[in-house]
Amino acid sequence: MALVKAVLFDLGNTLVSYYSREEFPGVLAECIGRCRRLLLDRGVSFRDEGLWVRAEEQNHESPDDRVRPLEDRLGYIFGVDDGEIVGALCGVFVEPIFELGVLYEDVKPTLVELRRRGVKTAVVSNTSWGSPAGLWRRELERLGLTGLVDAAVFCRDVGWRKPDGRVFLRALGLLGVDPCEAVFVGDDPRWDVEGPGVLGMGAVLVDRAGRVPGALHGLVGLLGLL
Repeated sequence: MALVKAVLFDLGNTLVSYYSREEFPGVLAECIGRCRRLLLDRGVSFRDEGLWVRAEEQNHESPDDRVRPLEDRLGYIFGVDDGEIVGALCGVFVEPIFELGVLYEDVKPTLVELRRRGVKTAVVSNTSWGSPAGLWRRELERLGLTGLVDAAVFCRDVGWRKPDGRVFLRALGLLGVDPCEAVFVGDDPRWDVEGPGVLGMGAVLVDRAGRVPGALHGLVGLLGLL
């Protein structure tokens, strides 16, 4: 592999702890419940009967990895089409997810060290239920990551989810590096290893599910950057 000029990182359960796949149904129920309460508090008429059935119907991604926007899903679930209301629902939907977000303790030291060595970095991530990229950029600010990476690309920025190559190529373009000069770090074998591999990128799989406290420690040495 060519000299590593850039390291791209997945976000959820790589840099930040949110929820496991097993925990997501409970998180989703809270997200939908908060949206429902918002509509009730605002006195907005919506389809309440069959609400949870419709929510379950929307709990899937496209087989071709095309993004299914959160706005479309919530509009269908609640039967609302007012753009302002749907935007407010999106903001409420992600609140329970962001409340769970905790930065792993090895993240900031690793990003600082990579920058010190002149290696470019980026966050490349899918978003929960195709939620808007702008909401996740604010989440990066909350976590203190915005100033530590050179770029951030979310699936909503390109309309395609990992492992589709377009989301990786957008980030590589922003960084000005070729795929063979970059490595992707993530926790999912399909999204974060197979996807980058098709483009000729290297990949490092981390195990956060096993509660490894320092999964990124040693990354610099592993990439031959010592």
